[in-house]
Amino acid sequence: MRSVAILSLLLWASAPAQAETAPVSPPVGDPTRPGGAATTFEASANAYSLPSANLPPSRRVDFSVGNSFFRNPWVAAPSSTTARDGLGSLFNTNACQNCHIKDGRGHPPDANAVNAVSMLVRLSVPSKAGQEEQLLRDGVIGDPVYGGQLQDMANPGFKPEGRVRVTYSEQPVKLADGTTVNLRKPTLQISELAYGPMDPQVMMSARVAPPMIGLGLLEAISDSDLLAHEDPDDKNHDGISGRANRVWNSELQKTVLGRFGWKAGKSTLNQQNAGAFAGDMGLTSFANQADDCTTHQKDCLQAANGNDKEGTEVSRKILAQVLFYSRNLGVPGRRNLGDPVVAQGEKLFADAGCQSCHTPSFTTRADAAEPELANQIIYPYTDLLLHDMGEGLADQRPEFLASGTEWRTPPLWGLGMTQTVNGHTQFLHDGRARNVLEAILWHGGEAEKSKQAVMQMNAEERAALVQFVESL
Repeated sequence: MRSVAILSLLLWASAPAQAETAPVSPPVGDPTRPGGAATTFEASANAYSLPSANLPPSRRVDFSVGNSFFRNPWVAAPSSTTARDGLGSLFNTNACQNCHIKDGRGHPPDANAVNAVSMLVRLSVPSKAGQEEQLLRDGVIGDPVYGGQLQDMANPGFKPEGRVRVTYSEQPVKLADGTTVNLRKPTLQISELAYGPMDPQVMMSARVAPPMIGLGLLEAISDSDLLAHEDPDDKNHDGISGRANRVWNSELQKTVLGRFGWKAGKSTLNQQNAGAFAGDMGLTSFANQADDCTTHQKDCLQAANGNDKEGTEVSRKILAQVLFYSRNLGVPGRRNLGDPVVAQGEKLFADAGCQSCHTPSFTTRADAAEPELANQIIYPYTDLLLHDMGEGLADQRPEFLASGTEWRTPPLWGLGMTQTVNGHTQFLHDGRARNVLEAILWHGGEAEKSKQAVMQMNAEERAALVQFVESL
């Protein structure tokens, strides 16, 4: 009996050592599954709204709860709906889903639209001496009267800050084979300002809401993997620099790498969500304790709030539930991968140098925030770095380290489902491009060489290139 006990003890003692030394199979990449095991396979209008495919049923309940706070509208305080009150008084929309339509892409306002809703306008002014600390923390200095973004909606009894309108002029581009493509150049117009004039040096930047898919996977790419693609001084002389934005994280109280937003102005999804609650809906949280009312807007500052016992309107629990939801929206699987035209387009994409910024693949960290997002080989087609995109796309509005001509490389995964999900194909930060080819032809700066390569292609090659991008 004693010998059995000793044998059992030896086996127990040796088990952990065997587990530690057991070979671990590396994850295997599969381009048909751009989100790795989290990839979903839904080709309907709900393609952006499904949870990660590897999310177990027990955790899908949490996903659904987060979805309810993402989808349903918030209301003004005081209200009997105490979990969702505190909206405004000034805001852009009353629910996240209104901007991220069906968890997808927003669009510029129609000519007669009263509110822009899924497109907002960022505002800032040049910094002055003594504002260094605010600049370090916020990345910009907001307009003294209207703050960091124009809010074109308001609760009853309050006046919206103004009205947003976009007009376009034609800008023809002639390709090498004689084809002419008319790009539409936007002009932003702000009217009906309710709180007086803006600062004469105000800088404006229109931004449409980006898709929500795969954000947890992008967050799970290690800083070191992203920084490995930096080449700010273009030491390899390929004409592509790329640098990470460095931004303030209010939870960590320090400057860290930025990766979310059109200029990578937010470091984490929680920071991004908290910033959207504050700026877009006028809702405070522990991660962003002030909304966008300025000292010139006394009625807004004195309006009833929906504060809970912690003194904020979005509780820690709700913010965590929305974070879980936004981390786990799955990426749609690739389509038509076996099509020879798509294969031709993929080669043309690489030959034109597009992959220099639209990096095809990364492997996510082993210690990702959620286990389903860890150790996944993903195909987002972005390096999440800032690149100079030239004067044609410039908003001339710096944000942390990003200059007025720099933008973060947007992910391309799921792009081909935009028409199905959102009913349009309006791309780039302000939705000016009406299709993939127009988006490419707006590229300049570091991407000028790639754009010129596309302009030299014949019609068949251009169609193949677009077909490849739309297969993503």
